[in-house]
Amino acid sequence: MPSIDVILHLSPAECLAHYEGRAANVRARSVDGRWVVFPAEAIRRVIGPNGIHGVYRLTFSDQGRFTRIEPLARR
Repeated sequence: MPSIDVILHLSPAECLAHYEGRAANVRARSVDGRWVVFPAEAIRRVIGPNGIHGVYRLTFSDQGRFTRIEPLARR
């Protein structure tokens, strides 16, 4: 399955907008400089009390659909 590592820095307020559905997608920069857009529902699994801060691996199906997010390094 294809994957890409992204750097996420979202405040609690930004996370809330995604969680409540006011923002359908998250746009993030990958560690190699590309922009990546993925479904906001993905971050629900990794939101903490201070938002989301760190490097995460996004995994996609062979058809390009999001399947998983996992933390690689938290800041």
